[in-house]
Amino acid sequence: MSRASLDKDPHEVAAMFDGVADGYDRANSFMTFGFDRRWRTTTARVLDARRGEKVLDLAAGTGVSTVEYARGGAWCLAADFSFGMLRAGLHRQVPMVAADALNLPFADESFDAVTISLALRNFVDTKAALTEIARVVKPGGRLVICEVSTPPFAPIRFIHRRFMLKLLTWVGKRTSSNPEAYSYLAESMLAWPDQRTLGEIIASAGWADVEWLNLTFGVVAIHRARKPA
Repeated sequence: MSRASLDKDPHEVAAMFDGVADGYDRANSFMTFGFDRRWRTTTARVLDARRGEKVLDLAAGTGVSTVEYARGGAWCLAADFSFGMLRAGLHRQVPMVAADALNLPFADESFDAVTISLALRNFVDTKAALTEIARVVKPGGRLVICEVSTPPFAPIRFIHRRFMLKLLTWVGKRTSSNPEAYSYLAESMLAWPDQRTLGEIIASAGWADVEWLNLTFGVVAIHRARKPA
């Protein structure tokens, strides 16, 4: 299979993640020097999922983030477009379902919150997905997105972009049956909008009170928003 293009054909993207599912969590931790765990912990604090709430962890992969979000007692559902990712996470004690972010199989106003971790950039249409997500969130409900971003300090931005591209390519060649998948991931990072631009896209999809928090010098950012009541 060829690497999924930045045009993000959904079937190519799903097949790409199917092919790297078994070692994906280990590779993520390696490539981020373990910072992925800190990012999940911070995202969980921002999400603040509480007992009695229903939370959709969209593009959850193997469900490693879903487990983190469920620690406070909320009912958290892991949803992903890749069957391979879901199969790789079946050992985790969280409910899982296959779902397309642009056509979610849920009724209107089903969830108190939706969260996406390091996966929004893989959606074929970002604004359409955010609009569809708003449909399944209750009025006043929350959206929390943890995604790669743009370090605001120019020297760090330069080093990060050069370093990540080479590291992802190196890891892919040595650990994956589909090395080109990691080249795609690096390219998708470079093509992704900065914090303010993503915030504007979120607002244009109908979300209110959009704000963001930079993590690790802005290498990653958490965006939070609310569905208008």
